[in-house]
Amino acid sequence: MDRIAVLLPCYNEAKTIEKVVTDFKAALPEAVIYVYDNNSTDSTAEIAKRAGAVVRREYKQGKGNVIRRMFREIDAECYLMADGDDTYPADYAREMADKVLLRGADMVVGDRLSSTYYEENKRPFHNFGNSLVKKSINFIFKSDINDIMTGYRAFSYEFVKTYPVLSKGFEIETEMSIHAIDKNMLVENVIIDYRDRPEGSESKLNTYSDGFKVIRTILRLFRDYKPLAFFSIIALVLFVLAVIFFIPVLVDYLKTGLVAKFPTLIVCGFAVLASIQSFFSGLTLESLRRKSRQDFELELIKASKEKIKN
Repeated sequence: MDRIAVLLPCYNEAKTIEKVVTDFKAALPEAVIYVYDNNSTDSTAEIAKRAGAVVRREYKQGKGNVIRRMFREIDAECYLMADGDDTYPADYAREMADKVLLRGADMVVGDRLSSTYYEENKRPFHNFGNSLVKKSINFIFKSDINDIMTGYRAFSYEFVKTYPVLSKGFEIETEMSIHAIDKNMLVENVIIDYRDRPEGSESKLNTYSDGFKVIRTILRLFRDYKPLAFFSIIALVLFVLAVIFFIPVLVDYLKTGLVAKFPTLIVCGFAVLASIQSFFSGLTLESLRRKSRQDFELELIKASKEKIKN
C-alpha cells in the first residue's frame, strides 16, 4: 500500500503534464504519481512516463470512468487527486495530505472560489455555475463546503473504498461532495490559488452541456439522498394544484347544488391521490435510505480493517 498516491486523470494534456508530475514529485517526494490516460490522441502518456509517473489507461471515456478505475486499482493511505492541466498548484499538496494522514479527514477540498478563481477563470458562465452549484448543495444538504466542483481533493482510504462511483463525466465532483455530506464524513477545506489553463491548453468542459449534467445530478442525488423531502415537495405541489382547481368547483356547487365541471373534480381527486402516494413513497424510501446508511457504516468498518491488514 502506498503512503500517498497522487491521481492525475488526463486527456490530451501533453503541454502541461510534465510540469504537473514534476511539481507533485517535488512537493511530495514519497508519493507515487499515477497518470491515467483516457484515450489521449497526443503524447500525454509518453511524456508522463518520462517524467517519472506510473502510467495506466482507461479506455471508457469520461472523468468519472477514470476515477472509478483509479479508486478500484490503487491502495493508499492518502489519495490526492488533481488535474493534468496545471491549474492546481502542487504547493498545497502537503497541507491537504496531512489533513488526511494526521487529522483523520475523509475528504479535503481544494477551495478555489475563496481565492483567485474568479480573477483567473475567463469564462463567466463557469463562475456563475460554480457559485450556483455551491449555494444549491449547501442549502439542500445543510453543508458548508466552499467549492463543490473543484478537481483538487485529498481522500482517505476509507472514503475511496466505500464510495460508489456512479457518474461518468465531470459531474463526479458534485457526487463526491454529496456522498461525503450524506455519510457524515469529516470534510475540510484548504484555500488554494487557482491558475487558468496556460496558452494552447484546451478545456474539456462544455459550459452548457456539462452544466446541465451537473444540475441533473444534483436533482438525482437530492431524490436519492433525501427522498422524504424530495417526494414531499412533489406531494405538496400536487395537493396545492388540486385545491386551487377544486375551489371553483366547490363554489359552483354551493351556489347551484350542481357540479358543473365534473372532469375537473375527477382530475382533482386523482391529483390528491397522487399527492398521498408521493408522500408515502418518500416515507418508504427514507426508511430504505436509513438502512443503507447502516450498511454503509458496516462497510466503513470493513474498509478500516482491510487498511490495517494491508
